Amino acid sequence: MSAHETDHPTHPRLERLRRQMQSGEVDTLIVAFTDMQGRLMGKRVNGAAFLDGVIDHGAHICTYLLGTDMEMSTPDGFALMNWQTGYGDYTIDPVWDTLRVLPWQDRTALVLGDVLDDDLAEVPVSPRTILKRQIAAAAEMGLAIKAGSEFEYFLLTDTYEGAVKKGFMNLETFGHYNEDYHLLQGTKAEPVHGALRRLMHQAEIPIEFSKGEAGPGQHEVNIRYDHVMESADRSVIFKHGAKEISWGLGYGLTFMAKPDHTWTGSSGHLHMSAWGLDDDRSLMFEQGAEPYGMSPTMRWFMGGMMKLARELSVFYAPNINSYKRFAVASWAPVNVVWGRDNRTTGFRVVGNGPALHIECRFPGGDMNAYLTYAAFIAAGLWGIRNQVEPPAELRGNGYVATGCDRMPRALYEAIRALEASEVAREILGDLVVDHYLTAARLEQETYDAVVHPWERQRYLERG
Repeated sequence: MSAHETDHPTHPRLERLRRQMQSGEVDTLIVAFTDMQGRLMGKRVNGAAFLDGVIDHGAHICTYLLGTDMEMSTPDGFALMNWQTGYGDYTIDPVWDTLRVLPWQDRTALVLGDVLDDDLAEVPVSPRTILKRQIAAAAEMGLAIKAGSEFEYFLLTDTYEGAVKKGFMNLETFGHYNEDYHLLQGTKAEPVHGALRRLMHQAEIPIEFSKGEAGPGQHEVNIRYDHVMESADRSVIFKHGAKEISWGLGYGLTFMAKPDHTWTGSSGHLHMSAWGLDDDRSLMFEQGAEPYGMSPTMRWFMGGMMKLARELSVFYAPNINSYKRFAVASWAPVNVVWGRDNRTTGFRVVGNGPALHIECRFPGGDMNAYLTYAAFIAAGLWGIRNQVEPPAELRGNGYVATGCDRMPRALYEAIRALEASEVAREILGDLVVDHYLTAARLEQETYDAVVHPWERQRYLERG
């Protein structure tokens, strides 16, 4: 087994689960990990089998789960898992600190795990392990990273099954007007959003706010900040649970970055700050520093994030659809610029004094939080090591900025940027870069091979 400091037979959460299993309060344990696409995968363990020790050595899964696509096919190109390797087993090693009861499922608990290979070493391309390695790199520099996530999503009156029957066309949102901050429209959908807030709180995912967003049926949730691994764990459980809760109530809910070209895109904003390892103070603020009290650590961290934003975009905008969200005057940024409390910029400096921090507005709701956080931490640490100063603040409309990097306009452009990046290989490693390049290329090739309804509409008669 891998060495988790708090993972041992007397871990208090594990002992509590044993008591809950014995009393019948819980009779099912989900053992899960996050795949490349950000989905929870795993197994359900029967309570009696759990008490008999069936997962004392983890839960076995097929290796292909970390070398597949959205359709769960077995494409060529992944070095660690392919037909030549025989698609053997990996093991989900439970991290008992993540254990929680899921109140939206009957007598069910969930534990996240790290993925181990035959030698009981963590699989280096597993998203959670990629983030763990960046957290360790930060610790070596005397830093602890804290973060919080915001997720936007659309609530649909179509269920997922209903969307399939409609061919994913003419989907209907819950609402028919821009409901940004609207309390009346929020009240109409409160049976869903209220259930989501309350059930997430019971599952130890602290939701601070929920509000209407800038599209019909669009909503936003803010999850309280914490150490970055805890925030990433909360993020992936939140996205999974939100879909289950809405489905159980007869609705669909999507985190797709741009579900329709006429709809507002859905974001996955990140709030990040660097702290000392003693956890008693933020290192982002320095009294009297200019501008805005930004310490050298904060400036360099943001400088690295900005400098590498284009070439690391595959890690936080992983899908074809991700790039359709980046549109001028859409509330999603397009230019790699920063500003103080400026929502038109990709990097927004917010907070005052010790609460000063960076909000990164580039990721969409479709992000895999482990990969997104890992990429930006790696970039930030690189910025600190190389004392990379950010460019001058953009004051005004970030959408019309010139002389700056622009986000890739499509996945193929992001692929080229990552292919050309020497720094990405330096900070993430060849194996990780090659693995996720393979996934991105497969996604692009699949899209390019399909004839889409737009093409028939445009060319069938007139072409």
